[in-house]
Amino acid sequence: MLVALSYSGQAQRGGESTFGLLHLTQSAKMASLGGNQVGLAGNDLAMLLHNPAILDSSFSQQVSMSYVPYMADISYGFGGIAWHFDQAGTFALGFHHIGHGDFIAAEESGLITGSFTAGESMVQLSYSRPLSPRLTAGLSIKPVFSRIEAYHSWGIATDLGLFYKSMDQLFQAGITLRNYGRQLTAYDNAPLETLPADLQVGLSQKLEHAPFRFSLTAQDLFSGSLQYTLPESEQGASNTFLEEDNTFEKVARHLAIGVEFVPSGNFYVAGGINPRRRAELKMANKPSTVGFTWGFGIKIYKFNFSYGSGRYHLGGTSNHFSITTNLSAF
Repeated sequence: MLVALSYSGQAQRGGESTFGLLHLTQSAKMASLGGNQVGLAGNDLAMLLHNPAILDSSFSQQVSMSYVPYMADISYGFGGIAWHFDQAGTFALGFHHIGHGDFIAAEESGLITGSFTAGESMVQLSYSRPLSPRLTAGLSIKPVFSRIEAYHSWGIATDLGLFYKSMDQLFQAGITLRNYGRQLTAYDNAPLETLPADLQVGLSQKLEHAPFRFSLTAQDLFSGSLQYTLPESEQGASNTFLEEDNTFEKVARHLAIGVEFVPSGNFYVAGGINPRRRAELKMANKPSTVGFTWGFGIKIYKFNFSYGSGRYHLGGTSNHFSITTNLSAF
């Protein structure tokens, strides 16, 4: 599925990955902070997709939903709920889905024979348990199903994470191994593929005497230079995409950077940048705001509403909407 950019340690074709749903950003807050932060806690269960270890007892009876009207006719969303048990730990159940819209079915001659749909669905089973008063470990198991017309594929992925909070809650840090797994069945008996696991490390720091929090995550740490090979052209030539950037630019492509203005617990404004997205998707003659993100969140009555916006390309902006509440508040 050509949905998300994912790379293994060796060069491969850019823009191709098995089960692209695994790599999408569901949480509006995460979308506003550069698309990914694994060292930042929150109250949105969709954030568990980035680090399952942020799950703790404060999520008990939390309900979260997200929706993203993506590019063209593509849309995706998430729904989840969590429970805490004193002796066992904290559990969460989430459901992710992306629909790619309707497609025209035609024969090689061009004769239209009808239409078909495509999409992917994933169940996320998460569990966390404190290892100490400041350190939590988390695990997510993610069965995923993909469908394109009459073709189907099953797979399973696993996330492992650790999350640390300082005593004053100002400093937070996380490390996660995301999407370790493989296909169980492939389309039309094609060879099975191993999913490209992604090691990520992140941290965040809130200023003690000012309402600002800064977040930084290093991702794709197994991927080295992030080079990949483009498909062969009509002339049969293939190209390897790797600009001659300096060392700083190569390092920056592994980062997601975010900052929040948090004047109270009921409101925030956030912004961020994803340097890799900007470097690879901007147009040389008109870079515009490609790669930059922003958003805000507000609590009204017993509900938390969040909005995030990411400029992935001049051709379109991604809008993320999230809502969370806690059933124990009713």
